Amino acid sequence: MGEKDSFFINRVKSVRFAFKGAFLLLTTEASIKVQFGIGVLVTIAGFYFKISTTEWIIQTLVIATIMALEGVNTAIEAIADFIHPEHHPKIGLIKDLAAGAVFIFAVAAVIAGCIIYIPKLLALT
Repeated sequence: MGEKDSFFINRVKSVRFAFKGAFLLLTTEASIKVQFGIGVLVTIAGFYFKISTTEWIIQTLVIATIMALEGVNTAIEAIADFIHPEHHPKIGLIKDLAAGAVFIFAVAAVIAGCIIYIPKLLALT
């Protein structure tokens, strides 16, 4: 019985740490705040335009993925700065690659948003 309790307690602790990390990202990182704000706006737009279930799934996954990627990028930058606080070309490359991954997905997110919302906006006219 002790192993199951230990496993359960460890899962609860993991969730608590994850929640703490998400809270820290949302309250301290400007890029996450921007992404969260955009996420709120497109969620409001989704209710206004009564987007389909499929569009909701896509929109939710895109919002979550961009915010998760921003979090990973922030973690990579923090590790890089911790390991090598002074400027170093390799650290700069690592940070640029991580930021590039976020950028690629952000472009895809904008395209997905345009595919969902442009027809709805055009229908208003």
